[in-house]
Amino acid sequence: MRLVIERSELLRALGHVTSVVERRTTIPILSNVLLRAIGSALEFKATDLEREVVEQAPAEIMTPGAVTVPAHMLHDIVRKLPDGAEVEMVRDPERDRLTLTAGQARFALQTLPAEDFPDLAVGEMSHEFTVAAADLKKLLDKTRFAISTEETRYYLNGIYLHTATGDGPTLRAVATDGHRLAQVEIPRPDGADGMPGVIIPRKTVHELHRLLEDTDAEVKVGVSTTKVRFEIGTVTVTSKLIDGTFPDYVRVIPQNNDKVLGVSNAQFKSAVDRVSTIASERGRAVKLNLADNRMILSVSNPEGGSATEELSVSYTSSPLEIGFNARYLLDIADQLDSDNAVFKLADPGSPTLIRDAEDDSALYVLMPMRV
Repeated sequence: MRLVIERSELLRALGHVTSVVERRTTIPILSNVLLRAIGSALEFKATDLEREVVEQAPAEIMTPGAVTVPAHMLHDIVRKLPDGAEVEMVRDPERDRLTLTAGQARFALQTLPAEDFPDLAVGEMSHEFTVAAADLKKLLDKTRFAISTEETRYYLNGIYLHTATGDGPTLRAVATDGHRLAQVEIPRPDGADGMPGVIIPRKTVHELHRLLEDTDAEVKVGVSTTKVRFEIGTVTVTSKLIDGTFPDYVRVIPQNNDKVLGVSNAQFKSAVDRVSTIASERGRAVKLNLADNRMILSVSNPEGGSATEELSVSYTSSPLEIGFNARYLLDIADQLDSDNAVFKLADPGSPTLIRDAEDDSALYVLMPMRV
């Protein structure tokens, strides 16, 4: 294998694929990236056996071939090369080395055989559709904060992506950790009808979030009962799915909460942030007292003192005193794009429904705390 590639193209591709490579692994080849020179491109592939990322970069290929080399070491080398450098790669099969030359710098990296590299992207996808990057980003970013980190409830360690019927056919993303729930939906894309409901693992969600930051292109999505694939520009992410049954989340979404609170989201966030400064780290509870178009937020910490703040709000129902985890309140408030938040409440022990007043496509459910 022999090729020449521009340093910026090499660095961009390595930045995409090395994020899935574990720095410590008991399987040596999983620390490597597969480099495959073919046609007029260099293909990169990395995996942790749960996720696989494939990327391509233009290169001048003199001799086709394939090899694997330590991923993070290669990334660090390329990162430290000067801008605009031309990088030559030559494989020496007799010494099991890949030589990199850039200007006066020369590196020789140990290799492992390409044929030993695992291939995750196998099997047909039963459903394929295209979705705008902004829509996919919305589905993932507005729900991922609610993904559970409790490993014993592994079926909550991801986002449940499925079709549903809201105001018409939708593609819906849901995440919950038992304390809060996030649900966001977009109009159902052509090709998604009848797709199986799938649970996308937390690590894959974070990888997609990173990749979607840099693009506004359309994303091709493939779904089967065991895997999901996302083609984002020149990058392809394939992931195993969480093998479990997502709970019947619709049952926990309150339908008849009759106490309606309207509040400026920016003012509410700032007030919660201020009064929670003295909250104990363990509980972080903030109490809301609601009556006659006003809200009093209060925190009492036996070790740190107390704090209160009053806000003018829209609230004409009977007086209510209810407590919430301050961090959870802020997490949900961060997802609202307009400056008007709507809370639908019932009583101090029942879940509360929270929406953006100007966005019907998302809803959030928060369990109260005893204060």
